[in-house]
Amino acid sequence: MKKHQTYLVLLIAVLFSGAIQAKVNNYVGAYGFVGEWTLRPVESDYRPSLGVAGGAGFLYELQAGKAYHPARFLFDVGVGAWGGMTSYAQSSDMTVELFNQLDLQGDRFDYVYEVKNRHDQYKNVSIQVPILFGFHYHRFYMMAGAKINTAIFTKAYTSADITTYGRYADIPELRNMPDYQFFNDAKLNGSARTSLKLDVNLSLEVGGRLGIVTEASGYDVPKRTIECRLAGFIDYGLTDLHSNETKAGFTAPDIYDTNPSSPSYVYQTTSMVDNLQVNDIMSTAKINADGSTVPFAKAVNNLMVGIKFTVLFQLPEDKKCVICQDAYGSSVGRSRGGVKYEE
Repeated sequence: MKKHQTYLVLLIAVLFSGAIQAKVNNYVGAYGFVGEWTLRPVESDYRPSLGVAGGAGFLYELQAGKAYHPARFLFDVGVGAWGGMTSYAQSSDMTVELFNQLDLQGDRFDYVYEVKNRHDQYKNVSIQVPILFGFHYHRFYMMAGAKINTAIFTKAYTSADITTYGRYADIPELRNMPDYQFFNDAKLNGSARTSLKLDVNLSLEVGGRLGIVTEASGYDVPKRTIECRLAGFIDYGLTDLHSNETKAGFTAPDIYDTNPSSPSYVYQTTSMVDNLQVNDIMSTAKINADGSTVPFAKAVNNLMVGIKFTVLFQLPEDKKCVICQDAYGSSVGRSRGGVKYEE
């Protein structure tokens, strides 16, 4: 075991041993948050944009510490759901070539298409499990830990301008000839379901308890069984979210008319249309000069920054009787003043 891992284990052991010996309170509650969300690519030609996200969930919290002491150890675990929207923009024009195609006259040519102004927007819904440790001191509190996100629905919306042309060996390039599948700045708009891998985030949350707080005890006056908190948080993904369905190519199916009875029917062979695969940016591989393909980014990591509101309800506690009166005690106690004392 590495030295830093040993220190971490010892720290957790000390915290839990202190919690076992301390006054423990149990809470259940709910939380909600809003924030800005982005999927950050590593070593990529695409620019991520900040999007929006929001969610809510339920949690259990354990608080431990010396009675009436302002410092308390906190442990949270919960389950919730969140949804968000974010996007990518293409940094530069992309050119892809399909070599050695055959036209209607039987001549060989290279079919070239250029992708400009590409923009992909992602909408996602995930189930979230937060596991957080921390402390509060008087009004201030801080928590850190992990949040695990499992995507249950992800859809990508793609838009771009497509220019296609034919490059021949003996004649000039053929451009802007729709009958031959050659277009200038044709508009592409499409959408498709995609997938994200399991997302493990490192999370930090810093905020304060709402309400009147005494400097001596750190509790509301009078002490309440309901706590409300407001905090800022940041979540950073430690895992690569790349889809397992990465393919090569790019498709513009809506600019082609493959219906033979249509007046704008595409007369060129349909094999060129079939070779252009529809993929969102995260599922599209880049094509190298040698024909090999690589993912559009080395890795894709989640990043979310936002504001979180939490409300907690303290669970009932079994307390020892200090001054109590029962049937036996009242019958015996009448001769002693009617009160029975216990510890």
